[in-house]
Amino acid sequence: MATSHSPLRRASGSQLVYTELRRQILALELAPGVRLNETELAASLGVSRTPFREAVRLLFAEGLLEQLPTGGVVVRGISADDVEELYGVRAALEGLLAAEATARATPADLARLESLVDRNARLVDLPDEAMRAGHDFHEAIASIASNSWAQRLHAQIDVQMARYRVFTNETQDRRTQALAEHRAILAAIGTGDPTIARAAAEEHVHSAREVAVVAVAAHLAE
Repeated sequence: MATSHSPLRRASGSQLVYTELRRQILALELAPGVRLNETELAASLGVSRTPFREAVRLLFAEGLLEQLPTGGVVVRGISADDVEELYGVRAALEGLLAAEATARATPADLARLESLVDRNARLVDLPDEAMRAGHDFHEAIASIASNSWAQRLHAQIDVQMARYRVFTNETQDRRTQALAEHRAILAAIGTGDPTIARAAAEEHVHSAREVAVVAVAAHLAE
């Protein structure tokens, strides 16, 4: 008779532990600065310590966990300095990708981007859905650009920024402003001028950075 096992036991243990811990960190369910309790977390996930430790090594590599001098492991903290640095790099990458997407975009690509912006507009009143719609719009631009190195760096930065994005998406005013900026990026790509598209994409990230800096400072002061 077959024995029932948890999903974590049936699939690759370390990969599934990594996926679940990563989700909890990015969703702030494992709060910045919290210390990981290996025994409790491994038990709650239904795995042994070996796959748990392998997953932790992957999260170290992504910069989502940090080692304490005492040997403990904590979720990487959030800071205003990180916001400034991450959004600065993101602005440069988004500008590059928008410029290259402009040079490559076909009518079908433009129609796809327009559809994504329309979806963003329909969901602008819903924080989580609007955030995902905006993220999909940027991912589509990266795909159209077809710059593999920029896409790799973009993905690395995106992991870190996932924890900050929630702070820039809390208010209706910012979601409405972001939608207008997405429309401006789409229009700029449609002009066929990479310089205009680069500027629109960079301005969008700079606007988000201003909101994030204020929101994170308020969060840290609580």
